[in-house]
Amino acid sequence: MVHGRDRKVVEAFTTALADVTDEHSPDYYEHAYSMSAPEIRRLMEEIMKSASTKWPVYSPFAREHFGRGLAEGTVKGKAEEAARSVLLVLAARGLDVPDDSRARIIACADLAQLETWVTRAATAQSIQDLFNEAGG
Repeated sequence: MVHGRDRKVVEAFTTALADVTDEHSPDYYEHAYSMSAPEIRRLMEEIMKSASTKWPVYSPFAREHFGRGLAEGTVKGKAEEAARSVLLVLAARGLDVPDDSRARIIACADLAQLETWVTRAATAQSIQDLFNEAGG
């Protein structure tokens, strides 16, 4: 920590930490993080945030960003599955889905809209009925 204010030292530490294969890696990181001055913590966070390695999620920074990523991934996954459900119901009912409509459904990230579409897909007589605001 004596030389910790030097970016190259912090980079060397985080690189070495990424190569530690035992269960103590999170402890080493937490110990260094807790001993660091605020500017060093910011530097560690910056380096870790830009790295492609898998970091422990124990520090406040790591927990926040891991949690945010997990939540974003969960929402994205739910939207993808809802879009898939809309397309499956339409296919099961034998309705032709043009490419532009398929792209619109797949691109939608609004879960409420996708739930509306999957409900409409169960009774729609055409693809236009799916997108009709009046329902159908």
